[in-house]
Amino acid sequence: MTKFLLAVHVLAAIVAIGPVTVAASMFPPAARRSLAAPDDARAAETVRLLHRICRVYAAVGIAVPVFGFFTAGAMGVLGDAWLIVSVVLTVLAALVLVVLVLPRQEILAEGGGGTGGGSGGTVGTGGTATRAATVQLAMFTGVFNLLWATVTVLMIVRPGSTTGV
Repeated sequence: MTKFLLAVHVLAAIVAIGPVTVAASMFPPAARRSLAAPDDARAAETVRLLHRICRVYAAVGIAVPVFGFFTAGAMGVLGDAWLIVSVVLTVLAALVLVVLVLPRQEILAEGGGGTGGGSGGTVGTGGTATRAATVQLAMFTGVFNLLWATVTVLMIVRPGSTTGV
């Protein structure tokens, strides 16, 4: 049963988290292209599609820690330090995604061309999207991706683990 749970956990991570990290990384440059060409319908649709991918797969991604906890319970490693650190980093990654990445993507996706056509500034109180907002979003997306990369390494290396699985 442990191998089955581990396989489902890994597959869920690949299927759910992979698309979020890729789409989230593609979003800032796509948003900059959309801001630079506010009349380009294809650029605006690309931004909306990438945001939709991030939202949907973020919801599907809930399966990853769920199966992870079942797997850890079956392996008897719920109290191991590597797992606790992984859980904390997973929570941080989820918070970065839900609090910092997805809302900014939504503003940029809805703002489309915004004002300033790619000039400096930030996402204003009126929801106007600017190039600086895409740069900040890229930073938050990078943090999200680094957190997931760290979790992945911890799950593979499992420092201090004595299990053979």
